[in-house]
Amino acid sequence: MLYIWTFLYVASVLFANLYLDHFIELGILGKLSWGTLFFALVFTLRDKLHQFGLRAVFIAIGLAVLTNILAAVYLNTPERFIAASFIAILVGELADTAMYQRLTRHSWLTRALSSNAISIPLDTLLFNLLAFYGDMTNTDIGKIIWADILFKTVIAGGLAFALNNWRQKRTSLA
Repeated sequence: MLYIWTFLYVASVLFANLYLDHFIELGILGKLSWGTLFFALVFTLRDKLHQFGLRAVFIAIGLAVLTNILAAVYLNTPERFIAASFIAILVGELADTAMYQRLTRHSWLTRALSSNAISIPLDTLLFNLLAFYGDMTNTDIGKIIWADILFKTVIAGGLAFALNNWRQKRTSLA
């Protein structure tokens, strides 16, 4: 299972970066990057990797960074996107991991939701400000940040509840 969760984590980060500059206008809900739909999965997938230990988490983060750098070089991605992604992943994932580890006495669901509550806004603010400041209006950046936080929270939270429910059903059948 470690390899499956790692693959899903790395693939989610990769697809998020491939679609980071493709947007959907959502009116009052903001402006959503297609990449957000993939990146929202990253937070909970990384929390799932914690069951295999910190080493597995750090290896997955490293693989995601390496895969995305290689893809960015191959696709000639603008350097500001590469830097923004690298910094946001590094800071957001490390903050999330630190929070998750502080809550080891709590249920997996509590740890996942609590760590996501820290990393989702942190990652979103860092990435969008570093990637788009100076190229987009502050209003557009604000719309993107609002929509990203909203959709990442809903998707990551939904996945966390679904995985927790699946885990409980699997445990009760055993």
